[in-house]
Amino acid sequence: PKTITLAECQEHMSDKDCWLVIDGKVYDVTPFLDEHPGGFDTLVSNSGKDATEDFEEIGHSRAAKEMLTKYYIGEFAVRPI
Repeated sequence: PKTITLAECQEHMSDKDCWLVIDGKVYDVTPFLDEHPGGFDTLVSNSGKDATEDFEEIGHSRAAKEMLTKYYIGEFAVRPI
């Protein structure tokens, strides 16, 4: 899998291009923005950074976690490369 840096994630922080980091994995959730039950703004406001804590706090279902796999684009580089 591709390794994606924080700087790369921060280039994708809009409603037209939205990447999230959850549990060390990077997801392009842009296609899901309009479908997200918690609202469009929640995803956009958590884009370009590690959103693991917010994701876990909400208590997403197993189905929601499994849904993420189709948006997976790479591994998050914990340290700058």
